[in-house]
Formats: sequence, structure tokens, C-alpha cells
Amino acid sequence: MSKAFTKESDTGTDDEELQLPALPSGGKNYITPQGYAVLRDELLDLIDNERPKIVEVVHWAASNGDRSENGDYLYGKKRLREIDRRIRFLTKRLEIAEVTDPTVHHGNDQVFFGATVTYVDDQDVERTVTIKGIDEANSALGEVSWISPVARTLLKARVGDELKLVMPDRVGDIEVLRVVYPAPASS
Repeated sequence: MSKAFTKESDTGTDDEELQLPALPSGGKNYITPQGYAVLRDELLDLIDNERPKIVEVVHWAASNGDRSENGDYLYGKKRLREIDRRIRFLTKRLEIAEVTDPTVHHGNDQVFFGATVTYVDDQDVERTVTIKGIDEANSALGEVSWISPVARTLLKARVGDELKLVMPDRVGDIEVLRVVYPAPASS
């Protein structure tokens, strides 16, 4: 038997057994009410404003004659395909969206979707992340998708919990310091 197919001896580390928590089944697309509104507004703007303008330009350009060398026509058709592709994408994403309001957890110290979590890692670096939907998370603003490794590690943890964060190059320890949710809108 080739050495390539033999089992390596146990090195004594249990890091190999550590894995990220499994993704929830069912293909849910969790999103905050604000994120849903942004996607819906983009979809409506494309349908009501952007697409009709491009259709008008393409119609005008087509009436000018030779379409093979007509830049307005060629660009307009290309832009129209891009808009239609984005409309289809947004429509599908909004159909499967499950709007989850994080304000219902206001005052809770357990991490759920929509929480803003402050944690410290094993190198004493304090980080704050907000757990958002796949289509709305912006890493430049400290937002992470709920399916990201750090979010999946933090979900269901409480203030004071020490967790193992599985990263591509190593496994690190983190401790949850604070959990904050947006306050509900007063009626």
C-alpha cells in the first residue's frame, strides 16, 4: 500500500475536530426590514425609472438606421440585458426573503440575527460586528452575513461566553463582551 493512503497518527490536537456550525437547511434568506426595503426600492427604481429610459434610448437609436455601427443602440441593448438580469435576481431574492426584525430581541444578551456583537480575540483585539443578511451585509461598515464563519460561531452565544472561531489558517479563541439590538420604534 502506498504511504499516501495510510492514516496519519494522531497528533494529539483536537483542532481537526473543530468545525463551523452547520448552515441551517431550507435555503432561507434572512434579511432585516431595512435591507428588504433597500432591495425592494432598487427593484422598483429599475422597473419604473431606469428600464423605461433605456428602452426609450434603444427605440430612438433603432430608428436612426444601421444598428450594427450604432453605439447608442448597442450600448442600450447591453444595458437593457444588465437591467433585466438584475431585475430577475432581485425578484428571486425578495421572493425567498425572510424578513426578521432584530428589535424583538432588544435587551437580550444572547446573539441572534441582527445583533451588534463586540468580542475580543486571543490577541486582545476587540471587534464589533453586526449580523445582517447575505444581500445587505457591508464589511466596510462592520457588518457580516449571518452565514459568515464569525457570525455562525457567535449565533446563540451569550455575553461572557468563550468560543472557538474556526478561520482558514487557524483556530482562535474569542469572548463575547457585549450584545446590542436596535430599540423598537415607539408607536
